[in-house]
Amino acid sequence: MDFHDHHLPDGHRGRLTAAFTITAAVLLAQIVGAVLTGSLALLVDTVHLLTDAAGLAMALFAAHLAQRPPSARRTWGYRRAEVIAALAQAGVLLVVGVYVLVEGIARLASPPDVPGPELVVFGVIGLAGNIAAMAVLAGRRSANLNLRAAFLEVANDALGSLAVVVAAVVITLTGWQRADVLAGLLIGALILPRALRLLRETVSVLLESSPPGLDLDEVRAHLLKLDHVEDVHDMHASLIATGLPVISAHVVVGTDCFTDGHAARILDQLQECVAEHFDIAVEHSTFQVEPRTHSAHEHPQHA
Repeated sequence: MDFHDHHLPDGHRGRLTAAFTITAAVLLAQIVGAVLTGSLALLVDTVHLLTDAAGLAMALFAAHLAQRPPSARRTWGYRRAEVIAALAQAGVLLVVGVYVLVEGIARLASPPDVPGPELVVFGVIGLAGNIAAMAVLAGRRSANLNLRAAFLEVANDALGSLAVVVAAVVITLTGWQRADVLAGLLIGALILPRALRLLRETVSVLLESSPPGLDLDEVRAHLLKLDHVEDVHDMHASLIATGLPVISAHVVVGTDCFTDGHAARILDQLQECVAEHFDIAVEHSTFQVEPRTHSAHEHPQHA
């Protein structure tokens, strides 16, 4: 049996591999720095970086899975692996964000002594590495949820490293140790909104919500303008993966369309309509063209 390949993406594995390699190297350096300095901000940033390194590894694995072709059991292949990977990253980030806030508040009362100059060195190393990883991912960060999640992780890591550097400079110049704790709390505050946003987007895809920006009432109105179309019902639309929207509907046409052979042309017009006006590929739109008498065979609650 032949299966349509659904335009399988290349997964941008090269970019993800480079970003993961850079992140892993910076992670090792920051682990050493966190142990030597005892800095909460650097410790939090290191935990954050560890999470992001794991997230990039999952993203890379998901990109590999996305290359597998469709089969009789998995007709879309592994296109949703990117969504599952992004969902896992969002869940882990939520846990890390909550931990950071709780630990940071607890340390505000009695902040430990942190050596400022050493903290500057490791903060700069982290910032440089994150900027390099951002540069690798920036060009294709909007390609899919997987790459977007990876880019957002690295971007927030860069902000975290910047916070570490600022805290280190403040400690070096003024000796105010709470700067380290406040930097840790700032990193936690950066993590949570991103995690919640990513969680909302991935859950929306998994619940098969309508693709962002697609108004089904508008789609129905366009279809009803076509000649011979009398009604459109039982319409569904969802997003299989980034850039892969699908739509289906029952379309009622005049009975004579089935006797004069016009029904086939109407099907072409329906698919051309959603492709032109709503950017849904012809091969990803499915319409059941039916006579008005067919409603007697359907469940009365169909709409």
